[in-house]
Amino acid sequence: MKKDFIKILKKSGGVGVLPTDTLYGLVGRALDKKAVERIYKLKGRNKNKPFIILISSLKDLKLFKVKHSHILKNVGMLKKIWPGKISVILPCLSKKFVYLHRGKKSLAFRLPNKKSIISILKKTGPLIAPSANPESKKPAYTITQARRYFGDKADFYVNVGCRKIKPSTLVFLTSRGYVTIRS
Repeated sequence: MKKDFIKILKKSGGVGVLPTDTLYGLVGRALDKKAVERIYKLKGRNKNKPFIILISSLKDLKLFKVKHSHILKNVGMLKKIWPGKISVILPCLSKKFVYLHRGKKSLAFRLPNKKSIISILKKTGPLIAPSANPESKKPAYTITQARRYFGDKADFYVNVGCRKIKPSTLVFLTSRGYVTIRS
């Protein structure tokens, strides 16, 4: 993988297509409002639908003002399911992150179980990583498909061959465990 894309992601508004632990993702830094809005536009995504955020460790949750008591109460559960292909919805009441939670006052996070992705996240910070496709289309399983969708509107493409893997399972934590929303 070329490392130039890390510099692009660190620039304001930088977005591109990267392999995640599941599918190819259209990625941008979660803490970069310009990148987030650009991805909404590129995907033609419903503005009320938040993105999943990839993190490199549990410590990254602090960046998003996720209630510390909620993390402490559920740390055992989080350690059982992470790292892995499970995205967890956690409360985020901060008005600073309305551009991410879209008024839902919660965010979905995933701690991938792939060293190459964790390495990228440690350099860029948390990334939003929706599947690389417009809202109404099938996910791109290849870079060729992603290029057809986004062309030169994405700043870079990282090709690792076909990525026909199931999307992550989406769960909501409760006091008794978790409830699966999408699997």
